[in-house]
Amino acid sequence: MHAVTSPHAPQVLLVEDDPAIARTVCYALARDGIAASHCLLLADARAQWKSRRFDVLLLDVGLPDGNGLDWCRELRAAGAQTPLLVLSARGEEMDRVLGLELGADDYLTKPFSPRELVARTRALLRRVQRLQASAVQETTAPGLAWFALDEPGQRIHLQGRALDLTRREYQLLACMLARPGRILSREFLLEHIWGLDSDSTDRTVDTHIKTLRAKLRAQAPEQELITTHRGMGYSLRLPR
Repeated sequence: MHAVTSPHAPQVLLVEDDPAIARTVCYALARDGIAASHCLLLADARAQWKSRRFDVLLLDVGLPDGNGLDWCRELRAAGAQTPLLVLSARGEEMDRVLGLELGADDYLTKPFSPRELVARTRALLRRVQRLQASAVQETTAPGLAWFALDEPGQRIHLQGRALDLTRREYQLLACMLARPGRILSREFLLEHIWGLDSDSTDRTVDTHIKTLRAKLRAQAPEQELITTHRGMGYSLRLPR
């Protein structure tokens, strides 16, 4: 029998190469109302991380295609603030200290109790919620009172309700909120969101704008917030 989670449940990415442990962890999290996505390899985890937003990362150290602590270091160096709990079969003090120094928020040694893992995950989620509650800043520019930008939590609220955005959609909308009314070319958005070295094209921007626009319409159907300027780009039109 499978535990079913709400579509609004906290999202956890579990990177664990032992399928038996992963099944147990995912089931325990789901029973507690936490949705877990599981990856066996670091390469798959990186791909998932780029395509979606997660509230907590549960990261094994010894993986077939790399060391979880190396990715932990990369994420923190890139500015990722998502809470991170390291799982490891190595319980020596120096390993725990290294994991925490590299940016992990918690460390759990195998074998562990699924109940303890769920409790620690819940504690990380509560910590994030407290930080978000104190860090959410509503912008003061005309029309932007509709929006609340929560940079630490990588969330944007529209009319008091959080938008269900992917990482790229969040970055696009945050970029447009910082420049209300300004026409942003596809080239500008590609450079600022995907980077100069990306293989993405103008079509990538169009596709993400389309999905972002649909989510804004669903939450504020009376407003057309994103305007398309043919041959030029896109702008965010703010309500009066």
